[in-house]
Order: sequence, then structure tokens, then C-alpha cells
Amino acid sequence: MTTNDLDILPDSEENRLLAASVHPEGWHNPEPADRYNLVVLGAGTAGLVCAAGAAGLGARVALVERGFLGGDCLNVGCVPSKALLRAARAVFDARSGGGFGVVGGEGVGADFGVAMERLRRLRAGISRHDAARRFRDELGVDVFFGAASFTAADRVAVAGAELKFARAALCTGARAAVPPIPGLSDAGYLTNETVFSLTELPATLAVVGGGPIGCELAQAFARFGAQVTLVEPGGQLLGRDDPDAAAMVAESFRQEGIAVHLGTEVLAVERRGGSKLLRLQRQGVPFEVEVAEILVGAGRAPNVEGLGLEEAGIAYDRNGITVSDTLQTTNPRVYAAGDVCSRLRFTHNADAQARILIANALFKGRRKNSALTIPWCTYTDPEVAHVGMYPAEAAARGIEVDTFTVPFAEVDRAVLDGEEQGFARVHLKKGSDTILGATLVARHAGEMISEITLAIGSGLGLVAIGNTIHPYPTQSESWRKLADAYQRRRLTPPVQRLLRAWLAWQRKW
Repeated sequence: MTTNDLDILPDSEENRLLAASVHPEGWHNPEPADRYNLVVLGAGTAGLVCAAGAAGLGARVALVERGFLGGDCLNVGCVPSKALLRAARAVFDARSGGGFGVVGGEGVGADFGVAMERLRRLRAGISRHDAARRFRDELGVDVFFGAASFTAADRVAVAGAELKFARAALCTGARAAVPPIPGLSDAGYLTNETVFSLTELPATLAVVGGGPIGCELAQAFARFGAQVTLVEPGGQLLGRDDPDAAAMVAESFRQEGIAVHLGTEVLAVERRGGSKLLRLQRQGVPFEVEVAEILVGAGRAPNVEGLGLEEAGIAYDRNGITVSDTLQTTNPRVYAAGDVCSRLRFTHNADAQARILIANALFKGRRKNSALTIPWCTYTDPEVAHVGMYPAEAAARGIEVDTFTVPFAEVDRAVLDGEEQGFARVHLKKGSDTILGATLVARHAGEMISEITLAIGSGLGLVAIGNTIHPYPTQSESWRKLADAYQRRRLTPPVQRLLRAWLAWQRKW
């Protein structure tokens, strides 16, 4: 299934319910209004937030979608992937519970088909939030299905209708990027847009790309019992993340039986009987891997084709729509938000940008995208979460950094949970407690990073976190331990001598 394709596979009750929600059969587009305050192109996270938010403030809004409302996140991204990851974690926990007194866990079976049925059922249920009828009947949005294209600076054509607008929001998102590997198309491959249509577990799987999508799905399939080979051309997994964090993920993968090939290039792919053969090369040495399926997780490409951007005077390049810091395109009537214009392609970033777009496009606001503090998390096990700058980014801005790290082996709750593999790390402006950035490696890192995100966004230093009472025992105590480490650093020898002198004087009275 893709968001550009109206076939939802497999043909199941759950998927029929999903389709009825996000692209109902027999839908009739409304008669266009004379002019809209806002025409939104694309009904992923950014588009839905723009449409709902603007309509809630009294704007006349049209929402245009060529595929399914909900975009990648609901249909082929966050929602199905996290449902699969949770099922895979349950399998892993059941099989690896010997140290906790679980008997016979190694022999626990796993039914991939049941897990996928659960995925489809939960996705269909969650789709009610993005339902076409909800946006039409409850929110008052004119919902149009069809491929949209600008015909002028202030109008869009869709399904034979012309929509005139005062402002427009480009929220067309991105799609899976496929590298130009010889033979790959002929051999066949999966992406995040098709992998959730599987009903049977492939016995062997090659994952091309060690970014968030590749890593999450590689671990999930391995935990269900597939023999997984992960191929990454770079020197580490999760190339955007802290190298120590990436190394911990790689070690977890190896312990779980995933073959991780870093610094490895895919030269070609070919069919061999019923299998697929990958011809690989690492440090000039060729080798081969034969698998049943190939999953490509090699990044994202913005959806800019076929939109008539030239007709509207909207500039773009291979990275997406060109926008100012206020998210305005080169056409002053048109703004953009989400994956189509951002290097941070996360659902929560798209949501935050959509809110900026509403304020700036409809109410002449001057809110800036650069003011956002955007965390991210890769939902491997352990998870890797980050917010703010890394030391190299700070150095590029001429900022000196102090870095403090607390291993989870020193956090009591992590020890009790059997989750010592991880750490909390914070980067401070040298000589102060100003937080520049932080990285967390933990099983629930995504749930824990928001404390630092709040601190950075609110201008609170690490001392404020240290002064905050954290319940004991919790893994979030790691942030307080970092604050304690910072305070100890401030206790220099001259300060210690002064304190000793003061206390000695006190003893005399």
C-alpha cells in the first residue's frame, strides 16, 4: 500500500475499515467555494493540522488529498511501525526472560500473521482521527480527493474543479527514496510503503540502509525469527546520531543475531531462482548475500512532482520546497510545512510547523521555524533520543562545550529493570549550566527526552533539573545525576578550601 495508490493490501476487514475512513468509496467532492482562506495540499500530519486548526479559527478551508488522509504517519509510517515494534518487543521479552525467573522462554513461538492483523486493526481504529467525514462534518472542511496542481499564483485545479485561495499550504510530504542499484527494480523490493502489507514472515531479509526506518524494521523482523542482514554504506548506524549511541544499537543488533555490515556498498541485485542475490563490497572486497526479500530504508524524497509549482512561481530543488524561516515560499501567497520542506522529517516537526503556518499565513504572524526545539527518537531497543546540538555543531558556531555522561549501569532503576545498556549525556555551554543538547540511550528514551526539550525551549539550565525532585527509583533520575555531576565540577579546589575554612571556623563557636 502507498499513499498514492488506492489499493490497500491485503484485502481484509481491517483494511476495508481503514479505506472507508480515510478515502471513502463513492466520495463526492463538494462544490468549491468562491474563494478559500486556505487551500491545503496534502493530508498528512502537517496538512491535517493546518486544515483543522484554520477551520477551528473560522477560516474557510479546502483540503486536497490524492491518496489517503493521514499520510505516511497513519498509513505506512509511525502507526503501523510502532504496532509492529511493540509486538516484536513482546516476543523478545518472552524469550529473554530467563534472568527474571521466566522458565522456558527460549521456546516461545511467534505468529507474525497475528501481529500484522493486530497492526491493521489498531491502524483502522486510530484512523477515525483523520477520517474524511470527520473533517467534513465535524470540522467544516471541504475535502477534495484527487491530484492537485497549481494553475496560477492563487488557484489550484483538482478533479475538474478550480479552487481559488487567499493563502495555500503545501503539505505534500515525502516518499521512500530508492537508490539506483542495478537490478533492484527487476528483483523487487519492499519499502515502508509496502512492507506492512505482508502477511507472512520472510525467512531471510536484507535491509538496505541503516537509518531509523532500516534499523527499526531490521530489529522487528529479526525478533520474529527472520534472518536479517543490514547493509549500511556509512561507518555507523544512525549516521545523524551520537556515535556511542549508534555503537550501542549495533551491539544490540549483533547480540540478537542481526548481521550488520557497515561501510558496505550494494553493487547490484539479481534474481536467483526464488531468491534475491545482493552483490556487496566492503573495503574493496566483494561478497554476496542471498535472501528472500529486500527492504529498502535509504531515506526520503520530497513530493514535488506534478504540482504545477512553476505555474505558481514556487521554487524547489531536490531537497524540497524552498521556504523562508516563516515557512513562506517564493510565492507570497503559499506556505509549506512538513516533510516536503524540512530536513527534519518527523511527525511532531510537521505538527509544529503547521501551527507556525496557520499563524503566519492567516494572521500575519512572524513566528520562526528556527525557534523550534525539535527532539527525535529512533525506536530501536534500546531507543536513541536526541534534542539540540552536538558538540561539532556548537564548535561550528564558536561555542565551547562541556559534556557530562551518566551510564545507566549507575542508575538504580535501570539496573533493577535489567536495562543497564544505555546512557544519558548532556552538552552544556562551557562554564555554565546552559543546555545545548542531550542524547539518551534507553528502552524508553522517547518518553524521557521531553524533560530536556522543555528545559532548552524554556531557557532552563541543568541546575533547574537538578533542583527538581524526581521519584526514586526511575530511569529519569539520570537527568538529576547529570546535574549532580555538573555541580561537583563546580566544586573546584579553591572553593573546597574556602568551604573547609568556613566549617572549621564554625566548629570554634
